[in-house]
Amino acid sequence: MRIALAQLNPTVGDLSGNRQLVEEAAQEAARQGADLLVCPELVLCGYPPMDLLERDGFVESQWEELENLQPASENLAIALGIAAPVDRRGPQRLNNSAILLASGQLAGRQAKTLLPTYDVFDERRYFVPGEKSEPLLLSPGGARIGLTICEDAWCQQLGYPMDPLGELADAGVDVILNLSASPWHAGKNEQRRRLFSELAKEHGVPIVFVNQVGGNDELIFDGGSFVMNAQGEEILSLARFETDLQVVDLDEAISKPAPGIEAADELERGLVLGIRDYFQKQALPPRAVIGLSGGIDSAVTAHLAVEALGADAVLGILMPGPFSSDHSVEDALALSRNLGIESRTVDIQPLYQEFTRVFADLFGEREDYGLAGQNIQSRLRGATLLAVSNAENRLVMATGNKSELSLGYCTLYGDMIGGLAVLGDVYKGDVYALARFANRDSERIPVSSIEKPPSAELAPDQTDQDDLPPYDQLDAILEQMIEGDRRGSSVEPPPGADPELCQDVARRLDRNEYKRRQGPLVLRTTTKAFGSGRRLPIVHRFI
Repeated sequence: MRIALAQLNPTVGDLSGNRQLVEEAAQEAARQGADLLVCPELVLCGYPPMDLLERDGFVESQWEELENLQPASENLAIALGIAAPVDRRGPQRLNNSAILLASGQLAGRQAKTLLPTYDVFDERRYFVPGEKSEPLLLSPGGARIGLTICEDAWCQQLGYPMDPLGELADAGVDVILNLSASPWHAGKNEQRRRLFSELAKEHGVPIVFVNQVGGNDELIFDGGSFVMNAQGEEILSLARFETDLQVVDLDEAISKPAPGIEAADELERGLVLGIRDYFQKQALPPRAVIGLSGGIDSAVTAHLAVEALGADAVLGILMPGPFSSDHSVEDALALSRNLGIESRTVDIQPLYQEFTRVFADLFGEREDYGLAGQNIQSRLRGATLLAVSNAENRLVMATGNKSELSLGYCTLYGDMIGGLAVLGDVYKGDVYALARFANRDSERIPVSSIEKPPSAELAPDQTDQDDLPPYDQLDAILEQMIEGDRRGSSVEPPPGADPELCQDVARRLDRNEYKRRQGPLVLRTTTKAFGSGRRLPIVHRFI
């Protein structure tokens, strides 16, 4: 049997556009002689559709598009995902379903049994689970196929009592299809491959995994679809972070493992895809503005924006203040030249001086206004960027990294403003890795930006380590607390740190939740990003 894997990039809510993607894939699959086309989970509506599923006419319009798609199955069968109505009383009347189209009509349907409700997933809010998994006959005398959807294959890994994939294997299917919308985070691709290889080998049946690709809000989908034969060997792999369509003959294919990707390369490609789709899927003008400080975070953000949108679409604004060093301005200008982007300079010192006169009236004459004096510089820069955004229809891209956001080492309504936080789920150590990777062929990010001590330059001779632990220690502590869900007292101190530092980091992490709630959308790159997958109360006392 020749199976085509269509790794598609649907847009949530673009029902007719998503149907056209499937039609085009069906045409190409038929041209290549495929018997069956497999598409991702909920491909007709896009994943995750969230409360659009409750909007008047959404599900009905999606079903109309399914009917419009049926003629495309005249020459080959099509398996695809859709939100399907079910005959059930109560507020939830939908299944997350895999549909089989064949000979121009609906030939079969299988509801998703295991509905994830953790991290970024909330499927039980919208769907009711399937109750039984049964094989489907592709055609009279043809192959017996088993339809599963994403989580249905993760039962052993996550401890579910039901095993939809195992049920199908026990029923004697010839091949199992897994239609997925599996969000990416660093390391997820390897995790999937190990899981499906073990499942195929355990059950002695080939498994076809087809994943969505693209960015939808905070989530990034990396594609990386593949086929495992009955021995658990990979016989086909599709591209990472881009659309792809390939055909495999299950009876003739040989083992061909996918090549690996360097960690920094994977991180860059994921973030670039997230940026690009955030603009394209909202039909935003591809015009970004970034505040360039001469530091590593703004430099890496600008580089990623150029990779996603092109140099002509990115504007860098230099905003030197009373404590900005000459080398920071020089580094920002060098970055602009290296990336080929436009740069403009706005001196905020006159505005800052006006505010110091206002502060004198408010607080009395002082030599140093402390945090008020530091933060007003950041807020002046934020206001400048927003003015450019309003005047030129550009999206402000926030530059703060996960290490800083975790401890609130950022200014609310200052450097936290923006439409998209590119590095908000990237620890400082990984920001440096991205910078070094960006310079793999030539110097794009000035070496001095990489080598100099990081500083917000909001006070004389200021460095980050005046207020923060060394980043290698901080990142190791934060990863245990955020990704590992540990409280401060249970964190294992990294080399050079002590338990009191861990407790202090824990207090600062929770104390600044209110700031992060008011920040821009954060692109997710780890198992626990600041966003829908991490829900903590602002007011609590459990540290």
